[in-house]
Amino acid sequence: MRLDVVTIFPEYLDPLDVSLVGKARARGPLDVHVHDLRQWAHDRHNTVDDTPYGGGPGMVMKTDPWGEALDSVVADGYESGAGRPVLVVPTPSGRPFTQETAVRLSEQPWLIFTPARYEGIDRRVVDEYATRVPVLELSIGDYVLAGGEAAVLVMVEAVARLLPGVLGNAESHRDDSFAPGAMVDLLEGPVYTKPPLWRGRGVPEVLVSGHHGRIARWRRDEALHRTAEHRPDLIERCDPAAFDKHDRATLAALGWQPGPGGRYVRGPLADAEGDDGSGDPEPATGTARRR
Repeated sequence: MRLDVVTIFPEYLDPLDVSLVGKARARGPLDVHVHDLRQWAHDRHNTVDDTPYGGGPGMVMKTDPWGEALDSVVADGYESGAGRPVLVVPTPSGRPFTQETAVRLSEQPWLIFTPARYEGIDRRVVDEYATRVPVLELSIGDYVLAGGEAAVLVMVEAVARLLPGVLGNAESHRDDSFAPGAMVDLLEGPVYTKPPLWRGRGVPEVLVSGHHGRIARWRRDEALHRTAEHRPDLIERCDPAAFDKHDRATLAALGWQPGPGGRYVRGPLADAEGDDGSGDPEPATGTARRR
């Protein structure tokens, strides 16, 4: 995969040289090019922004530097045989970036990221390029950053770890939280490693039992617990057919029950019966919790 980033702060992208992304670059699955937008600004101050039409606070990134930069990057990529690019525009007003989005992007041969600063890029740049290549406007969350570079780092790491040969264990990402293709999206439960006892805290006995069926059930129950606690919306929108009888028992113990449409909702007694007063739901019978 080829990856281009155009930014006024190339040094912000230095983390792309470390960890899994750095390894992907070194081994070859990921070919990263970071470009300084100011090299396409031709006045003596290398100006890339101007005041907005219609008034208002802040500055807007200009059309000419971005247009020339993208023209140059695209021409270089086509020359090197990178294929057809997808233009990724990080913006708080974009569609949510999800694991499913990361998977789709990981299947593309070439991504171009346009992290903006100030109040964003003149809209005509995005509209112009949307007539040439696929454009995705993506948001990593409901908050505003000083610029899009941090969002690029998030998205690139999410995408790069899915490329063949990047993860040591090729199956690792299949059990991720939000992995597409699963019938139900659950958050991953807690994980443990050696030593077996640390500061008086042990490892749940089931994990050292060697009983794979019980371990799988425990992990599933813990995933249900964590999802109910941190992301109840995921349970609310799940197809109830995705839950087996053990899932239903665990959810019932946590105060969930099928609603009028069949999907699970928090029951009226959930706060009274499923809460120990600490804000954490009590575990279902037969499951072990470790905080």
